[in-house]
Amino acid sequence: MRLETEAFGVRFQNPFFLAAGTCGFGLELAEVLDIETLGGFVTKSVTLESRAGNNPPRVTEFKGGMLNSIGLANPGLERTKREKLPWIRDNIVRPRVLVSIAGHTVAEFFALIEGLDSEHGFLGFEINLSCPNDAERKGEPFALNPMAVAEIISGCRIRTDRPIVAKLAPNDPDLSSTAKIVTEEGGDALTLVNTFPRTLFGISNGATELAAGDGGISGPALRPSGLHAVRQARGATHLPLFGVGGIMTAENAVEYARAGASLVQMGTASFAWPRAATQAIKDLRQWGQTRGVSTWDELVAKPVGTDVATTRANLSSAIKSSGED
Repeated sequence: MRLETEAFGVRFQNPFFLAAGTCGFGLELAEVLDIETLGGFVTKSVTLESRAGNNPPRVTEFKGGMLNSIGLANPGLERTKREKLPWIRDNIVRPRVLVSIAGHTVAEFFALIEGLDSEHGFLGFEINLSCPNDAERKGEPFALNPMAVAEIISGCRIRTDRPIVAKLAPNDPDLSSTAKIVTEEGGDALTLVNTFPRTLFGISNGATELAAGDGGISGPALRPSGLHAVRQARGATHLPLFGVGGIMTAENAVEYARAGASLVQMGTASFAWPRAATQAIKDLRQWGQTRGVSTWDELVAKPVGTDVATTRANLSSAIKSSGED
């Protein structure tokens, strides 16, 4: 089974990415995982200033997966440019890299794009509009505010020619409309979904299991929400979709493809076993061979009412004209 695929005019050697926040900036997993076998990875979300993250405990497990509230811990813009991106530039060859960015205000997203766009070693940006664990931002995530989504995506678009991928929330009551907004404002793809905000309590003392109180669900319990979101978005936009949430095996990746995801991201599975993604890549090839499926693209549900070939050709032309490989 051939796993090569194309999205927003870019070729990927296979559809498997590691999700933001689960692999650092690549270096953290380099000694335990053959990163060069991946389709790509998304870095930790970068903020303007360095962040220590939320107080511990920040992670707890339950039968259906994991609850976490890391709090966007990261080295900040300047250290990312000085220490992290040079390593990616010098060591990552075949995988495509997206840099995740997160702002507390609309203006911070723009400052991050402007600060990173001239750097080398990565393909584009994943715009984290949906983190449920940002204690410094009061109120709802940007993904649940249509006006904010439009302002951020359009503002990022005019500041970079690199691909822009919007990461949306699983608890969006009108996800189809949000997907359309991202499409109209110049986004290149969607990541569906981020973690789902929930709470766990300790039985012995009645306190929340995470110091921050609430956290985000990931792992198998999130998969039905992720699949539902991908299916909703597939009916609302022609943009390529990254499916993420509870992908533990090759078969889970196939589920997302059937829902309409061109690419997938693994996260919690890597905490359980750092080589989960490389194993899933091998297993997917075998899965296709035993079932007579010759390519990954055969599995991906296409947008309804869209000439996919024309759309891809137009996107490819746009990327090439901007100078991106």
